[in-house]
Amino acid sequence: MDKQTFWQLIETARADTAADPAAEGEAGRDADADGDADRDAVARRAAELLAARPEAEMLAAQQVLWDLLAESYRSPLWAAAYMINGGCSDDGFDYFRGWLLTQGREVFDAALADPDSLAEHPAVREAAAEGLELEDEEALSIAWTAYENATGRELPSDSFTIGYPPLDPAWDFDFDDEAELAARLPRLSALFGDA
Repeated sequence: MDKQTFWQLIETARADTAADPAAEGEAGRDADADGDADRDAVARRAAELLAARPEAEMLAAQQVLWDLLAESYRSPLWAAAYMINGGCSDDGFDYFRGWLLTQGREVFDAALADPDSLAEHPAVREAAAEGLELEDEEALSIAWTAYENATGRELPSDSFTIGYPPLDPAWDFDFDDEAELAARLPRLSALFGDA
């Protein structure tokens, strides 16, 4: 499995969950107090789809997922996540990037190119209006879940590597500095500045 195939898997999962009211209902039962009803539906469906593929593809999907997480490990995106979620720890940034993965390749690539573009995303606008957090921890274990469901075994720990690049020192400032964030992420600041 390569990145393109992984993104096709995500797009199919997104289409399936959008078209299946039962999936939304099931997700609604898993909703947290913030009311994010379909937060995990795409990740769950992607794991189901992946579990039907050969074992080698499930193993390869785990590496692709972590490569995408490494690619998105960027200070400007972390600042955007901090603003959107009203704070963002290390784990919180992982979960935010999990949510971002489930939004599909177009949104993911746009957010990496310009994190401030997230201000136009409907879920981000809803998060601003409703005080919701955008996180999806389950997305981080799509391949792990698929492999375990298909084989009954845990994903071998040596089947993937994780290597994050260094963060951009130009963004090494206190993300509570609203003036600095407003200068760097003006559209998101307009949405979340008073939050």
